Amino acid sequence: MDKKTGVYICTGCEIGDSLDIAALSKVATKEGKVPVCKTHSFMCGSEGLALIKSDIESEGVNTVVIAACSPRVNYDVFDFGPSIIMERTNLREQITWCHPANDEDTQMMAEDSLRMSLAKAKHTELTEPYQGENMVKTILVVGGGLTGITAALEGAKAGYKTVLVEKSPVLGGWMNGLYKQAPQKSPYTAPEEVDIAERVKELEAHPDVTVYVGSEMQEIAGAPGMFDATINQNGTIITERIGSVILATGAVPYDPTKLGHLGYGKYENVITSQKLEELASKGKILRSDGKEVQSIAFIQCAGSRDTEHLPYCSGTCCVESLKQATYLKEQNPEATVYIFNKDIRTPGQYERLYKRVQKDGAIFVRGEITSIQEDDEKNLVIEAADVLSGSGINTESVDLVVLATGMVPTTAFGENLIEQGESDECDKTDGESSVEPVILKSNLLNLAYRQGPEMPTLKYGFPDSHFICFPYETRRTGIYAAGSVRAPMDEISSIEDATGAVMKAVQCIEISATGAAVHPRVGDMSFPDFAMQRCTQCKRCTVECPFGAINEDDKFNPLPNPTRCRRCGICMGACPERIISFKNYSVPMVGNMIKAIEVPEEDEEKPRILIFACENDAYPALDMAGINRLSYNAWVRVIPVRCLGSLNIVWIADTMSQGIDGILLLGCKHGDDYQCHFIQGSELAEVRLGKVAETLNRLDLESDRVRMEQISIADYDKIPDILDSFAKRLDELGPNPYKGF
Repeated sequence: MDKKTGVYICTGCEIGDSLDIAALSKVATKEGKVPVCKTHSFMCGSEGLALIKSDIESEGVNTVVIAACSPRVNYDVFDFGPSIIMERTNLREQITWCHPANDEDTQMMAEDSLRMSLAKAKHTELTEPYQGENMVKTILVVGGGLTGITAALEGAKAGYKTVLVEKSPVLGGWMNGLYKQAPQKSPYTAPEEVDIAERVKELEAHPDVTVYVGSEMQEIAGAPGMFDATINQNGTIITERIGSVILATGAVPYDPTKLGHLGYGKYENVITSQKLEELASKGKILRSDGKEVQSIAFIQCAGSRDTEHLPYCSGTCCVESLKQATYLKEQNPEATVYIFNKDIRTPGQYERLYKRVQKDGAIFVRGEITSIQEDDEKNLVIEAADVLSGSGINTESVDLVVLATGMVPTTAFGENLIEQGESDECDKTDGESSVEPVILKSNLLNLAYRQGPEMPTLKYGFPDSHFICFPYETRRTGIYAAGSVRAPMDEISSIEDATGAVMKAVQCIEISATGAAVHPRVGDMSFPDFAMQRCTQCKRCTVECPFGAINEDDKFNPLPNPTRCRRCGICMGACPERIISFKNYSVPMVGNMIKAIEVPEEDEEKPRILIFACENDAYPALDMAGINRLSYNAWVRVIPVRCLGSLNIVWIADTMSQGIDGILLLGCKHGDDYQCHFIQGSELAEVRLGKVAETLNRLDLESDRVRMEQISIADYDKIPDILDSFAKRLDELGPNPYKGF
């Protein structure tokens, strides 16, 4: 389209008192040749908005550049519809609020920021939403336990057709094996009758729910809104068109045969908590020899919170043991109950059950089990080291020992390991893709993805779903994990989890139907375009995409799936031929933003540092530094990037050849407790920086001129020190020798 650009400079919020607005306007009108440039003291107010809207309607302005506050605020206010290209220049948070007023360097920062915005706006095109074929709004739930049943019901109640697939011949899962369930309603002091049968009845009666029992997923192909699910029901093949998927296959108990040190398999009267539920269901709790149990010892964390077994807390063990302690007390109020624990964890209302068990006379011992021995009458004697007193404890003989075994997600089991890059030599990209996840072939979803048949998992085998930032959201767009397959949790948490996952599944269906990105760039209408005539089939884009958004054809050409795409641009950063771009984000666009920065001559002694800041953590941290009025180095110029993983190495060369003295890459924290919104982007950027030394050496430059820092939004107070430290190092290195060329 033919662009007519309008620049609107706000003078409020101290901007007009800190900057030479006339000089800033001149940058727009003289250098940028912008036909419309106006100022207002309250651009986000009714008068300021009316000014912009009037120019759009009467003057034909279709590209709007607003020089005011951060693009992270007032984004809804400055929304003029899909036919208007919008660009924001951050004068407030990152310039006037953290640099001296009416200072030469502050003014230069503002002018460069406007120049970069104009360069970006010039090369931005209107986005066109991707329209899939035969898109549907049906939710597939895999797993028919408490979580799966809840998810299917909640989806149907919200007005969406739901398909539930369960491999067992009956629904209910883990709950079918319980004598009673932990309390779910007031007063939360006593176990309740198991209500799973009522839930199953409600599910099967709902007209919008289709249930397949005795069934397994043979294959899931396609993308959000367009998944094709193939279901094998006892040898009969059924196909369903699906909009989004919820994985609710649950967890299984940790293998107790690995707990020989606690007497399992050695003594008949050492059992698991699951076995106790079975015994309680038969009426009275009896030992293996038929003797009625008069004393019992529960051992918590049997395999959990143990580096040799399960390093994590399994979430429900404490509550289940407290619940089971009431079984014996109801059978015999005079019975002796021991609960050996590392600590008791009773979140929420379960604290009431804990108090009830204490009141009933249970003996709680916080300590480590040192031995379990059996006497001649098959009674058990437990020795433990009491953590609180530091002394040893010997119990009198007890009739039964119950091990509260840990919880292992079903995704942790598989036939074999599939590691990205192992199956084909073409996948190996000169060591650049060293952060590929390991995927188990666990026969749960059987995805028809180039990246593997299941979802990548975390180090403990749970599907990747960041517990703070991205609950439910796995690395496969449109597929959400819920319940104990996602994290160890109790029944109440599983119900809540199922409901949360359904909300995400519905969001995915509705937003995908509009052609927009689902998360984290919710509503982004852009998607990557591939100039296939220049593709060398190097496979870097398919290997490095964290979300499986790119498959391959039989000639190794990339096959993008736009509704799977998270719009992070990691593929753009990976491509050595630079054939991947978005209409509003591309390698040439950022290159032109770099070229728009004015670099003073060497004798002016005004070095320049270019920051590539991740828009999810680093850019907000810079904003927070301004909001808190922290002063930092005025040499910096900031270019926000969708993800640091989208950084193409050519930008390093462009920056250095421009004469800029240093580059600081500010990305999210990565590792096991990553904070990267795009999972691996920050880590991939760090891996790619291994190539930077070679690039800089080719330019006769020091590799110290490029530095990467991991930062979260909470680290805003570290910004000044980071920048000052880097500036000091650049001062030691001296000016960029390309300055002035």
